[in-house]
Amino acid sequence: MSQDIVLAFSGGLDTSFCVPYLKERGYAVHTVFADTGGVDAEERAFIEARAAELGVASHVTVDGGPAIWAGFVKPFVRAGEGYQGQYPLLVSDRYLIVEAALRRAEELGTRHVAHGCTGMGNDQVRFDLAVKALGDYVIVAPIREIQKQHTQTRAYEQAYLEERGFGVRAKQKAYTINENLLGVTMSGGEIDRWEAPGEGARGWCAPRAEWPAAPLRVRIAFEAGEAVSIDGERVPGHQLLARLNRAFAPYGVGRGLYTGDTTIGLKGRIIFEAPGLISLLTAHRALEEAVLSKAQNRFKPAVARQWVELVYEGFFHDPLKADLEAFLASSQRCVNGEVVLETHGGSVQAVAVTSPHILNAKGATYAQSADWGVEEAEGFIKLFGMSSTLWAEVNRHVER
Repeated sequence: MSQDIVLAFSGGLDTSFCVPYLKERGYAVHTVFADTGGVDAEERAFIEARAAELGVASHVTVDGGPAIWAGFVKPFVRAGEGYQGQYPLLVSDRYLIVEAALRRAEELGTRHVAHGCTGMGNDQVRFDLAVKALGDYVIVAPIREIQKQHTQTRAYEQAYLEERGFGVRAKQKAYTINENLLGVTMSGGEIDRWEAPGEGARGWCAPRAEWPAAPLRVRIAFEAGEAVSIDGERVPGHQLLARLNRAFAPYGVGRGLYTGDTTIGLKGRIIFEAPGLISLLTAHRALEEAVLSKAQNRFKPAVARQWVELVYEGFFHDPLKADLEAFLASSQRCVNGEVVLETHGGSVQAVAVTSPHILNAKGATYAQSADWGVEEAEGFIKLFGMSSTLWAEVNRHVER
């Protein structure tokens, strides 16, 4: 009797390869596609058809949009920092995919789960650590296994599938593409070689020649640091993010070419496109800058960077992450209001902010007017700079 195993499945080259590989090793393969919002109905149908074509024992599709908003987007936007100041953690849906796969494993009564992560990347760390944090399971990683014998892994996978009568889509031959509600990442080919990306290395974001002539304005409302409405219409968070993706992608907003320090120590170079998430971060930051105190604005990025590094490196279920999120939630008590975003293409700016919590001084405006006198200003400067001024006076003749 075959051993049931649950495979986190996307229909791409790696997970397609995993199905016949696992079947030939005696497993009954049950695939789970966690639809985290990056595919349309046509692609979703393709994934389901691909699973059937490959001969899986069963396939289920799970709606992961609400989970990825509550579990990742909400705390990430509250944190407000990308990894190494740039990358907006677009593959953090992996943690929600793990949870969907483990729920399916429980339904089937199996402790065997599989994924299509390579032995060179970060996703294997995220997947394995999340599984280990959530229970006692046997993890099977076919791509890691074949890398022991084959150096040109993708070419081997392609040939393996084609020898068994399964086609491979042309785009999958050139790039590794990840797509979900958060955005798109692309690696492989000339990207890995630190060369200029080719014409095929493009996801949602339109090239410069196709940007609309008229600027775009969008109004986003926040309550306790969470986006709750767009242009006056309250919608669930995952739908709001999807609408921002559709609105800003034609203007090329949110596209970046990034080289980062990966969890396993290699340099990772990717193209990312995150029009909605970058827009949300821009709006949220503008509101925070206006309503948080100077001390909060100075301290919070340190917490945010720690949260981002935990999530990036696979520690999604580490207790420190929950501790940091408690601080982030507290910091958002007064992050309420509306922000108007505007783009003419390529970048997005927060052009207007309204909130009952903006820290305006009633009798003063920066560099314009003040409700204090000259003597008070001079006294403040004298005391504020006392330590530095004293050092300069005492050490004026010391060689610098």
